[in-house]
Amino acid sequence: MQVPARALIDHRVYTITLRKMPEFLEVFRELAMPVLLQTLGHPLGFYTSLVGPQNQFVHLWGYDDLADYERRCSARDRHPAFPAYLAASAHLITAQETRLIRSVDLAVSIV
Repeated sequence: MQVPARALIDHRVYTITLRKMPEFLEVFRELAMPVLLQTLGHPLGFYTSLVGPQNQFVHLWGYDDLADYERRCSARDRHPAFPAYLAASAHLITAQETRLIRSVDLAVSIV
């Protein structure tokens, strides 16, 4: 399935408590994903760290622009089921980084 290009990407990194990644992933899958799919749409991807800082979970979500990001994040935060995920994951997350990055067109033509 081809994912449509998005102008703005929410690049989110969670650092998970040592040896708790399987528990975090289960909580995320069961409690966060239904809310996120309903409010944010389909993600661009999920990743865990392999080299570099360890115990990190990364997820990427695409948005058309800053207004789209704000509207969908507000819907997520107001969703009645979202507090259950926050409560269940609080002891598993030691740090969170959120970056909004934008696409750059670096298309080159081959002569």
